[in-house]
Amino acid sequence: MSRVTPEEVAEWHQAVGREEVAEQVLDAAALRRFAQAVGLDDESQDPPLPHWAWFLPSPLDGEIGADGHPRRGDFLPDVSLPRRMYAGASMEFAGDIELGAEARQTSRVAELTHKAGRSGDLVFAKVEKRLEQGGALKVREVQTYVYRDEGERLGMPVPSDTPPEGEVWQPDEVNLFRFSAATANGHRIHYDHPYTTEVEGYPALIVHGPFTAAKLAGLAMRNGPLARFSFRAMAPLFLGQPIYLRRAGKGQFEAIRCDGAIAMSAEATYR
Repeated sequence: MSRVTPEEVAEWHQAVGREEVAEQVLDAAALRRFAQAVGLDDESQDPPLPHWAWFLPSPLDGEIGADGHPRRGDFLPDVSLPRRMYAGASMEFAGDIELGAEARQTSRVAELTHKAGRSGDLVFAKVEKRLEQGGALKVREVQTYVYRDEGERLGMPVPSDTPPEGEVWQPDEVNLFRFSAATANGHRIHYDHPYTTEVEGYPALIVHGPFTAAKLAGLAMRNGPLARFSFRAMAPLFLGQPIYLRRAGKGQFEAIRCDGAIAMSAEATYR
């Protein structure tokens, strides 16, 4: 039975169409920090998903919620469900980003939907982001966030007897910290172990979904520059266990947990 009322859903729907506009110079230093955070050690390489290096959230201390995210209700709706996660995104790369030049990003709450099922209430919010320079669109991205109930506590995945196929990636605490810092991601599940285990009910720190997406995009970029890239998070990835990155077909990529579960799927097309 849903504990979300139709009146609440109607109130949250009022956020649809809400916009934020920000402007900044796309500096090389921020791009370099992002490239290093995703594991590049060659400054001549272009990092995957470079637009994530800029237009970072910068809430004041009093504007931060208990989970480390900016408080709800200012831009995203004030959904009452306690857990918020980054469920996926689709992006189009319309032109090359010009470093050292002014850019504008327009963010708009594009859609909000409520679903109730056996697993409880889920609210999905889609946010469209358009990055422009000189009036020309450079990147268009639609991000999907999901709000849900607390749910049951999870245990660590049990590694399968035969390791999955793919390139092994096993980030450590420092890697998670660097990615959080480079993207101004304050969500405590990526660095605060007591909060993660005692409050949110996970067995270990969680690897960022965007971090995993960037690694899959880097794998996809070996075939050429991206025209489009999308990803969908399907299961959490935990610190201390290996992650397997692999191609899963033409333009398709996956991040696999040590128990064989698909944690993230991604698709890419090329210029």
